[in-house]
Amino acid sequence: MPKLYLFPVPMGDTPAADVLPARNIDLIRGVSYFVVENLRSARRFLKSCDRSIDIDSLHFTELNEHTPAEDVTAMIEPMRRGHDIGVISEAGCPAVADPGADIVAVAQRHGFEVVPLVGPSSIIMSLMGSGFNGQSFAFCGYLPIDEGKRTATLKEMERRIRRERQTQIFIETPYRNHRLIEDLCRRLPADLLLCVASDISGPRQSIVTRSLRDWKKSAYNYEKIPTIFLLYS
Repeated sequence: MPKLYLFPVPMGDTPAADVLPARNIDLIRGVSYFVVENLRSARRFLKSCDRSIDIDSLHFTELNEHTPAEDVTAMIEPMRRGHDIGVISEAGCPAVADPGADIVAVAQRHGFEVVPLVGPSSIIMSLMGSGFNGQSFAFCGYLPIDEGKRTATLKEMERRIRRERQTQIFIETPYRNHRLIEDLCRRLPADLLLCVASDISGPRQSIVTRSLRDWKKSAYNYEKIPTIFLLYS
């Protein structure tokens, strides 16, 4: 039976061999059909796995946040003809905070085997390095931009931390990282702990946990660096 392989991708400029098992690269060599978030970055990733791969002989379909839902079902057509499909995100693990989840749902509905493969996940790796509760946690995506909704969301996060002992994980557009830290320091109690995990698995990796009181007094530079934020107490 054909399989839907979920291929993790290095985050940043980390060489594929540094963060991916050899099995992943062996499997990639045998796949001719790919559903990708970004064509250019996917082609670059495949070449980084094995320069001998003939990119022009492969078949690519793009699946991103702008893809109409009705177009996704047709993407598994190669599986109906007996071909495996590889799913490639722009960075990290496909289908986790990623539009690849849509084709996984279609494959599951049609009874095809889905094979998630080992690789870097900024969400899981930042949680591992934070010192926070790894048994109960929530990934909340981006915080709302609207002031009122953002305040309400942060208060709800604080409630879950205090009452449920649940780690809260979220992200921000890299050029807003400093503004977000300042915002958290201003809106939340100073005793809450904030972990800032930056450039995970990359050459500038930094995972730092401090109280908001201490972050307010700290010097830092996370501008334009992909970063994950975690709150706990």
